[in-house]
Amino acid sequence: MQDKEKMLAAHFDSPGGPENLYVKEVMKPHPREGEVLMKVSASALNRADLLQRRGKYPPPKGASDILGLEAAGIVAGFGPGCKKQWKIGDPVMALLSGGGQAEYVTVPEGHLIPVPNDMTLVQAAAIPEAWLTAFQLLHFVGKVQSGETVLIHAGASGVGTAAVQLARLEGAIPIVTAGTQEKLQMAAKLGAAAGFNYKEEDFSEKVLEFTHGSGVGVILDCIGGSYWEKNISCLSTDGRWVVYGLLTGGEIHGDLLTRLLFKRGSLLTTLLRSREKEYKEQLVKAFTERVLPHFSRNTSPSLQPVIDSIYPLHEIGEAHKLMEENKNVGKVIIEMPSSS
Repeated sequence: MQDKEKMLAAHFDSPGGPENLYVKEVMKPHPREGEVLMKVSASALNRADLLQRRGKYPPPKGASDILGLEAAGIVAGFGPGCKKQWKIGDPVMALLSGGGQAEYVTVPEGHLIPVPNDMTLVQAAAIPEAWLTAFQLLHFVGKVQSGETVLIHAGASGVGTAAVQLARLEGAIPIVTAGTQEKLQMAAKLGAAAGFNYKEEDFSEKVLEFTHGSGVGVILDCIGGSYWEKNISCLSTDGRWVVYGLLTGGEIHGDLLTRLLFKRGSLLTTLLRSREKEYKEQLVKAFTERVLPHFSRNTSPSLQPVIDSIYPLHEIGEAHKLMEENKNVGKVIIEMPSSS
């Protein structure tokens, strides 16, 4: 029988491949000042989890070293100083700095989001990191305006599928890149006005055709170095190029600054995990007020988290392998043991 002070969590002893992952019994966290204890029903994978497992993206100072940047579950306890805006048993989802792929996690009270009534906890687990990242990229950083065209790379990823829907919600025109026809079809179903297979065509030429030569107002880029020239080519005058990941590395060879200067372009970079607690609280509050109501089936347009697959915690290695091979369309969910 499991010790009540212990819990199961995803773990790895040394950095490396997915085969290093296993489930381990660890100490259950205790909520500190202003924190809530959440009993986790499900979490979801993010690229940051893969990087952390490889030893390339350590958690921020003071954060849990357990994988998992988002989770959904129920409120199970309170630390001192909580405002008690929640009660025991409330279904919630949360943006985390780590710790989501375990049976329990502690969360700053202001980072919790209520789960809509007609949504399951598994569906809710697909929302916090991906949707808050997409919301931050479009609104807090990219300052997207109604009528602007937004180019979204990795358009069938968790962030990509969220960004397509959020751009539409704002009245912008989302277009995407992806590596398979299946992924482009998914993006189109969610509202992408056009999609380009980067393996088969020059996306910058296609973007310029689509925009009649004017280019896009905003680029959401998680790819990095290998796309810089094409990104500059299809960025509009006064456009904003937002870099939030470097899947192909950060090295650039060429005259980036001159070309950016002549377009009066802005190169903006952002990460969410390492942001201050107060910034995340503002982001969560704005998202809860402006976006969350649109997840109800009774609204138009209605937003939907896209789930690729669901893995039990003990198959976490297989889940990592799937994402590492870029096979997923939407989010990969990690479900906690039902006995927990």
